[in-house]
Amino acid sequence: MIPSLRIAPTITCDIFCRVVDNFGDIGVTWRLARQLSSEFALQVRLIVDDLACFQKLAFDVDVNADSQCLDGITILHWHKNLHLEPAQCVIEAFQCALPTSYINAMAAMTPSPVWLNLEYLSAEGWIGEHHLLPSPHPKTGLNKFFFFPGFRANTGGLIREQSLLLQQQQFQLQLEGEIEHGYQHEHTRVDRPAFADVRPLKIFMFGYQNAALPALFKSITQSWSQTICTIPDGALALQAKALKMGAEVKVEMKLQVQTIKFQPQPEFDRLLWTQDVLFVRGEDSFVRAQWAAKPFIWQIYPQAERAHWLKLNAFLDLYCAELASDAAVALRELHRVWNDEDIDATGSAWLAFMRQLGPLRKHAVLWAQKLSEMPDLATQLMTFYAKTAKI
Repeated sequence: MIPSLRIAPTITCDIFCRVVDNFGDIGVTWRLARQLSSEFALQVRLIVDDLACFQKLAFDVDVNADSQCLDGITILHWHKNLHLEPAQCVIEAFQCALPTSYINAMAAMTPSPVWLNLEYLSAEGWIGEHHLLPSPHPKTGLNKFFFFPGFRANTGGLIREQSLLLQQQQFQLQLEGEIEHGYQHEHTRVDRPAFADVRPLKIFMFGYQNAALPALFKSITQSWSQTICTIPDGALALQAKALKMGAEVKVEMKLQVQTIKFQPQPEFDRLLWTQDVLFVRGEDSFVRAQWAAKPFIWQIYPQAERAHWLKLNAFLDLYCAELASDAAVALRELHRVWNDEDIDATGSAWLAFMRQLGPLRKHAVLWAQKLSEMPDLATQLMTFYAKTAKI
């Protein structure tokens, strides 16, 4: 928290978002907008081009409204006829390209707004060297500063609300108190292929449609006596339903697949906290899986010529640096087969992952603790704003 911002006149902030990877883009910007409003008392406008996608995360969004207010934040539908007086702090999310009229209006202001380009999250080493570097606009000369989220001290950190970790800890204590008597979470045996005497394994699965899903389902039934797999609505959920109804995967009662509607972000966080293993995609659920301190598999957004593998491997290198060798190998392999949709190798990769579930659980907790020692993204963003705007 930056106390001086609380006593200064209200700071205005515009966040621009074009939805590309569906829920990752709007998920990040909506979390950031809410945190800047609630924790830093900024007057925030979120300008977004896809209200239908937004509505899946915030049910009260009116998809037909050009302007509306939700949680104290003004939400504007981004269309070609939109004309705005610029805010003092302007956040261009993920290089979405601000309207020319808006940039010209910024150039006419005195003092000029602080213009930040919020980049995609990455663990690649080069981002620390480019974090907060200015980029002059070729026509107006306005500086746009690159703001890179990241996992190292020389980056912008991760989105983390001030109360998040305390809420998670309190929820976990309550959850553990409700678990069947005699079950000890950290001592669950994960070194044999079948379990007849433990509670159901809970898997959350949010991802793109995947050819390896049938092989994964089959292997899941071989690794645990009973599994509940929760999948949000979408292509993967439709695929899972078809598999359950068809003959490709004969799972009987060992695998229960339940599909759910998308959840508002606070409820989504709590859902992740109840699970044992998380399959996630996009930036928002990727980050929330790490704060949930659970073993997870990240299905990264695919790019041409497999460019996304540089980003994925950079993260795995960092995440596995202090992980025991066998667990690291199992985690990397399951990431590989899931992202490559490797049907033949999925079964063995899942079983190897499950044999390392104990060490992976402990590592997930330690990783979240390590990340929490860094300043969060919103705090770093506002610290830079205060310095640049000289307030």
